[in-house]
Amino acid sequence: MNPALLLLADSRLPAGGHAHSGGTERAIASGAVFDVPSLARFLHGRLHTTGALTATLTAAAHTHATTTFPPIPQPPITPPPATPATTSTPPPAAAPPTTSASDLPPAAPQSPATNAGPVTSPPSTAARTSTDAGTRADARPSSNPEPRAAAEVGQPVSGSPWVLLDAEVDARTAAPAQRDASRTQGRLLLRVARRVWPSPVLEELARAVPSPHHPIALGAVAYAAGATAEEAAMAAAYHAISGPATAAVRLLGLDPVAVHGLLADLTPDLTAIATEAHLTVTKARSTAVADAESSTHPGFPSRPPDPADPRPWLAALPAYSSPALDLLAEQHARAEVRLFVS
Repeated sequence: MNPALLLLADSRLPAGGHAHSGGTERAIASGAVFDVPSLARFLHGRLHTTGALTATLTAAAHTHATTTFPPIPQPPITPPPATPATTSTPPPAAAPPTTSASDLPPAAPQSPATNAGPVTSPPSTAARTSTDAGTRADARPSSNPEPRAAAEVGQPVSGSPWVLLDAEVDARTAAPAQRDASRTQGRLLLRVARRVWPSPVLEELARAVPSPHHPIALGAVAYAAGATAEEAAMAAAYHAISGPATAAVRLLGLDPVAVHGLLADLTPDLTAIATEAHLTVTKARSTAVADAESSTHPGFPSRPPDPADPRPWLAALPAYSSPALDLLAEQHARAEVRLFVS
């Protein structure tokens, strides 16, 4: 297991996950969750619906990063060379060069009140206007539809594979409140990961989708951190139940040992879901490649499928849903008093 998996699953990672209850707060307010056994049923249902879906989508994002970018090298960390301390005083500043009177050009006639010396005329009105306009034009965001320009204004870059993956998550997230929560957590995770695990894949994702869904960001971050696709799916599945469990402890005052016992009981389910998510993505991609290779017409040159294009296998990904969680999310978004964001 890659140690980065522990960091990704740690609730202390400053990515905003602690502010989301995953529907637990509204489930408690509605009376669906009120003790440890009811919380166990809630976590089990959430893991096998939302958790299984996010695990698969996270593995899909990791797979896309793997097929698009080369393996990330892990260079050894070398300390910077020591700089010897200097005790000598800095050299005195050089004196300004002297100019003899014969080297100076003939001075123009001046009034008595004008100081002697070179006089610089102010720029013309046309020059000032041109300069000011250029400065204002530089300050405005560029309208050139390049990926970086689109990212600077917070808009996804059309045609990017990351946009296609992100759209698949959007299509499988019915509730607008769930979409907002997913994008908020994805944006914060991507912002933190770009500092913790700098990588070209994270920079490309940030340019293509400035506010990606959480599974897309988690898959890309797991790749940048050196974790495997199955480990990324494991982190997504664990994230689907660990946050709600912690929220239940805070809201209901449940025994934290008993709640962690529930999480321990779900570890076989976590392993099975992570493995199934990885196998689902692998099978969907291999099936799409085989179909593309077998669909070539006799007599025409075969065109190998592009491994960086996820469109042929995205449709084969599952679309598990949980209408109850969608309703809880919408009710929570309209609540006047709430402790968690979602």
